[in-house]
Amino acid sequence: MSQTEGARLFRETWIAGVREHFPGEPKAGYVTPWEDTPDWERQAAAAVYEQVRQFLEVSAGHASRLTREQKGRFVATCWTAQMFKHFEDPKPGYVADWPELPDWQKETDSDIFEAIDKSLG
Repeated sequence: MSQTEGARLFRETWIAGVREHFPGEPKAGYVTPWEDTPDWERQAAAAVYEQVRQFLEVSAGHASRLTREQKGRFVATCWTAQMFKHFEDPKPGYVADWPELPDWQKETDSDIFEAIDKSLG
């Protein structure tokens, strides 16, 4: 899978996770389709996809044995690094640590890791 395809997988899994886990009606920006996603966000999605892919690769696939929470934490940490890369002074919610994230976002981040893992298998 190319990095662009991986970034799209990331975004599509994010949107599906938001639709499944978000309580109520999500903000429009949470479910913006790939074609309308800003360039910085596409780049961030590609970078996180690649980090998860490499993490699975260097562990010979054994990172798939992490708990669901550990998988989500990894995605969340990689995403936070991208927020610092793309924004000089990111909003606190963009760089919140795992315990401060809402449950819907934790579940969605875990879904992203598992979707990437499945795409490699």
